[in-house]
Amino acid sequence: MNIRLIINLMGKALIFLGLFMILPLLWALYDQGPDRLAFIISIVITISCGLLIMWLVPEKGEIRYRESFVIVTVGWLLVSLFGSLPFLLSGVCTSFSDAFFESVSGFTTTGATIFTDVEILPRGILFWRSLTLWLGGMGIIVFMVALLSQLGVGANRIFRAEIPGIATKILPRISETAQVLWITYLVLTLLETGLLWLLGMPLFDALCHSFGTVATGGVTIKNGSIGAYPIEAIQWVIILFMFLSGVNFALYYQALRGRSLRTFWRNEEFRLYTAIVLVATVIIAISTHQLFSGGEELIRTSLFQVVSIMNTTGYTTTDINAWPSMAQAILIALMFIGGCSGSTSGSIKIRRILVLLKEGIVEIRKLIHPRAVISPKIEGKAISVELVNNIQQFFFLYVVIFVISGIIMTAMGLDLTSAFTSVAASLTNVGTGPGAAGSAITYAELADQGKFFLSFLMLLGRLEIYTVFIIFSPSLWK
Repeated sequence: MNIRLIINLMGKALIFLGLFMILPLLWALYDQGPDRLAFIISIVITISCGLLIMWLVPEKGEIRYRESFVIVTVGWLLVSLFGSLPFLLSGVCTSFSDAFFESVSGFTTTGATIFTDVEILPRGILFWRSLTLWLGGMGIIVFMVALLSQLGVGANRIFRAEIPGIATKILPRISETAQVLWITYLVLTLLETGLLWLLGMPLFDALCHSFGTVATGGVTIKNGSIGAYPIEAIQWVIILFMFLSGVNFALYYQALRGRSLRTFWRNEEFRLYTAIVLVATVIIAISTHQLFSGGEELIRTSLFQVVSIMNTTGYTTTDINAWPSMAQAILIALMFIGGCSGSTSGSIKIRRILVLLKEGIVEIRKLIHPRAVISPKIEGKAISVELVNNIQQFFFLYVVIFVISGIIMTAMGLDLTSAFTSVAASLTNVGTGPGAAGSAITYAELADQGKFFLSFLMLLGRLEIYTVFIIFSPSLWK
């Protein structure tokens, strides 16, 4: 294990983080806000620590697979730790547990919050909350990969450790692939910001909500979330970009290169993603029709919540706890499905669900035709037994973690519903949901150990379990 190389790259990550902190500082300076000094101190501490680390521990050696897992996991912890400084130093968070929870929630795109009234927060802090989502959505470590070409072959290993959902490279060099993904990410953000601004949303609000939408994080600067904006067109735009952000980002490049929208429809994962959204919307609309006065409002609200929960954004336009039990049950199920692989959404992901469905169908056919040689396929390509086993193990591990975590949260004093829905909201990176903290209760009411535990689950969900757990393996450090 090349510890010196890992430490050196952590220094680089802190420098990147400190430079990004300048953006909310500009808002704070413009507003003459009370958070100005907090950001200045945070920037000085973060960049100074990064430079000191790089000076004390020069880069040496090559990144292997072992180092890549440690770099990503420790990198996310370190970024979350230093990212909590503005919350703590500005006084908006009165304890380290609150500040760390808020920071982890942002960088993992969970969007859970301890704040009960976000509208009293200074704009610098509001912008920082939204920016942490945006940085975490595509991954700040991947941002480093996009810019640091000297990482060489190690870039590929870091990339796959942080974004395991993209199975193939878009371009020959992984740094170029990272650049394409970040450019796509930026274009979607700017497009949504422009549209929201043109529809009447203030520029600051439009930018913050675009960060939350494209990153599928769902942090809002309004207590009423998106429901605070009564313009229907604004909600339709956010629905569109939430849906687009749940699509595999590699498909955008492939569609642009091939100059054909058929690229999307040829993709089985995209078709299943679209089908689930449409079917769930119809069922929820039927279930909640008595709560709405008009057809457009019924369809818009149903579709909004389906897309928001399924792709793990977590925005709301209404109180979903007031919905019928059937509608709430569907939303909870959607939390565990997630968006497409290679997107910014969390949870299990559509591609894994698709593989399990294909394998299940094959097993049924084998029972009917025992001598038949049948293998599951996606888009005409056979799915390897190794991949099926890997996904089955992932699914099993996901369920075990969910159950054990729910029991742990009940031991901390939460009722059964709040315990398991809070765990679901954290592990899937949705951040909210029917009965979850943030809807029925607030995360601020949790004990410190509960906040730290849910922060761990957020990180576990964002890095898709294996990347985190592997660093606890003794053989990794030999």
